[in-house]
Amino acid sequence: MSSKKETLNDNEKLVSEEESLNEAIERELQENDGEKSDDDIIIEQQSKRIEELESELEKLRDSQLRRTAEMENMKRRIHKERLTLYEKAKESAVEAFLPVNDDLIRTLEAMESSELESPFYEGVKMIADKFSGVLSSYGVERIDETGVQFDVDLHDAMLRQKTDEDVESGTVLQVLESGYKIGDKTIRHAKVIVSE
Repeated sequence: MSSKKETLNDNEKLVSEEESLNEAIERELQENDGEKSDDDIIIEQQSKRIEELESELEKLRDSQLRRTAEMENMKRRIHKERLTLYEKAKESAVEAFLPVNDDLIRTLEAMESSELESPFYEGVKMIADKFSGVLSSYGVERIDETGVQFDVDLHDAMLRQKTDEDVESGTVLQVLESGYKIGDKTIRHAKVIVSE
């Protein structure tokens, strides 16, 4: 019987030791739940660093996109300014030569009515034709039509004149000085007499 008691006592001791071991393990696990291991801390720090770097990368990407857009806008603006400057310079240069062209045309008209030698007339006509060719190459068109409706964008009315009833009011009767335009832009308005 004593061996049974001893076995029982040994079993009870083993059970109590096992229970106390389990309790110790549970206490340690509970204590460790509140504390983080070194690996967990490193992982958490790396995760925060990754988030910071992703945020910084996004800011840099946004900044780069803005700079690229600004550069493209600046290129377009500079190109537009260059074109505008070129057009203004062309208009100024052409406008400076318009009186010379008018004088050549007046000279030809005067020579037709006078009795000058033909070679002299032919030479002036050749120069006038070359000059007109140069103006045409720059897209310059003359405004000198009569019988058309008065247009404030093309004409400058110097005088209003009464005419026959057949002619509509506001019709260009005579061009006193030719006007010129490049494309749709009028460089110099034609000075005209308009019907009442």
